[in-house]
Amino acid sequence: MSYEIKLDGKFKFIEEGEGEPLLLLHGLFGALSNFRFIIEHFRKTNKVIVPFLPLLELDLLHTSVGGLQKFVQRFIEHRDYNDIHLLGNSLGGHVALVHVLKNPERIKSITLTGSSGLFENGMGDTYPKRGDKEYIRKKTELTFYDPAMATEDLVNEVFEITNNRMKVIKIIALAKSAIRNNLGEELNQIQQPTCLIWGNNDTITPPFVGKEFNRLIPNSELHFVDKCGHAPMMEVPEEFNRILSGFLANLRYPAATV
Repeated sequence: MSYEIKLDGKFKFIEEGEGEPLLLLHGLFGALSNFRFIIEHFRKTNKVIVPFLPLLELDLLHTSVGGLQKFVQRFIEHRDYNDIHLLGNSLGGHVALVHVLKNPERIKSITLTGSSGLFENGMGDTYPKRGDKEYIRKKTELTFYDPAMATEDLVNEVFEITNNRMKVIKIIALAKSAIRNNLGEELNQIQQPTCLIWGNNDTITPPFVGKEFNRLIPNSELHFVDKCGHAPMMEVPEEFNRILSGFLANLRYPAATV
């Protein structure tokens, strides 16, 4: 399935369907393919929006979680979206959290899956010499419970990024920014209903991270998915969409209180 890539000013994004906005933020090595199952499922009920985050296009000074949050803020204001259901995977979840802490007014709910912001194991403490494709393959496989999910196309995408010196410098800058930007003391300020969908076999943001988000975010619910790593929306899309559909349905039609 291919989607029209829209341009509005300096923003590049996908927008499919009608209804309350469901805005998806990808992670450090994320791509449109990460969200295709979400787009297909929710375009029937929501306006599904995927902005292309300038992970490797910002100047080095602004290559940070804060810099990405400001980009998302400008995008939301430029497009004038309201009542947004904000969803982020990995670094995208971290950016979503910083955004809702700074700009809660337009956000109706948050969904986090494998989010950084408290703790994460990155690609590794050091990068190999450029050109070490097997290293990249092994690290990409660690994203998933099933290593076969690390297809040749996906490995090639990551390899292309890590084979460019300036891109590697920016990836390291983003990873260090995520580690420095720990949100543990601020999460109790979040008022929006929050859905946490976590892989039981996530080795990058392990299950205890999901439990800690659940403990710290007041109005949150936690769902674990078995045989699933760091990207549930890719690895177990039907289960992910079922959980998210239930969460959003409860916001539209809250159960009657007795």
